[in-house]
Amino acid sequence: MRSPLCWLLPLLILASVAQGQPTRRPRPGTGPGRRPRPRPRPTPSFPQPHEPAEPTDLPPPLPPGPPSIFPDCPRECYCPPDFPSALYCDSRNLRKVPVIPPRIHYLYLQNNFITELPVESFQNATGLRWINLDNNRIRKIDQRVLEKLPGLVFLYMEKNQLEEVPSALPQNLEQLRLSQNHISRIPPGVFSKLENLLLLDLQHNRLSDGVFKPDTFQGLKNLMQLNLAHNILRKMPPRVPTAIHQLYLDSNKIETIPNGYFKSFPNLAFIRLNYNKLTDRGLPKNSFNISNLLVLHLSHNRISSVPAINNRLEHLYLNNNSIEKINGTQICPNDLVAFHDFSSDLENVPHLRYLRLDGNYLKPPIPLDLMMCFRLLQSVVI
Repeated sequence: MRSPLCWLLPLLILASVAQGQPTRRPRPGTGPGRRPRPRPRPTPSFPQPHEPAEPTDLPPPLPPGPPSIFPDCPRECYCPPDFPSALYCDSRNLRKVPVIPPRIHYLYLQNNFITELPVESFQNATGLRWINLDNNRIRKIDQRVLEKLPGLVFLYMEKNQLEEVPSALPQNLEQLRLSQNHISRIPPGVFSKLENLLLLDLQHNRLSDGVFKPDTFQGLKNLMQLNLAHNILRKMPPRVPTAIHQLYLDSNKIETIPNGYFKSFPNLAFIRLNYNKLTDRGLPKNSFNISNLLVLHLSHNRISSVPAINNRLEHLYLNNNSIEKINGTQICPNDLVAFHDFSSDLENVPHLRYLRLDGNYLKPPIPLDLMMCFRLLQSVVI
């Protein structure tokens, strides 16, 4: 028979173990009658955006290349041995214009970080004919810089930070490209002596109606191409040079075209007015019925009827408008009766070859009278 101590000993051991364990206290807010407090969610850590690069944070200039055969070649540029009148300083992370040798006629400085053109920029290279300064950060140009370059023919300054058209431009300039700047001002008389200018590109700037005065384009007697697309114009620019061949006014806010506006341009062959706010009310009946017009872009407007066109027009873009029907008899430049004889002289047949009408409220088939009139049509998009 076992002794009572045998049963008592295990109980004593369990009691001592229980006394050695710490007693857990209830957490605040978890007692009877209290709602548990929600645990705060951890705040996600997003990467902080980098600050925009300041001029002090620009990449360092590239190390100089191999020695040139020309002793006057700037170390940071390249002088091609087979093109001694050219100097390539493009994409070199330059902050300023290097010293240009007098023998240079063609200068390439695009894709750098140049912020200004002080008076001494081209003082040694007065024979420059071509300067490319695209894609820099130029905000300031000394008025005396360009007037010292009488032989300059091509000036490229696209993608900079200019706020106005540079002054004192050389008289022999033929092409002036200033697109994608911040230009909102055109100084009075800035074009008055540029009789040789053929191309003026001011697209993608901040030009408004008030910038253009009756004498803004005075002096541009031989201008052939004028590009004012992607600005904030609501009206057609006044007194455009009459020698113009190509006129670009896409992506403005133009609502009306004055009656007879294009009649004073005998050489105008190409018009682009896409992405404006033109309606039938703002288009006089014969706005585009001018003798030499070959290509007419009027897509992405609010036009509901096909405007009258001339016999020589070859390409007509009317896509993405509000046109619901098309009548070949009404838009045909000539009398359809004259076309009943298919053996008639093709010289008198309208020259339209490409017609785009998609994005309107039209449905196939193409009207027969349209095909009867424009027998040279090669493509019609509806």
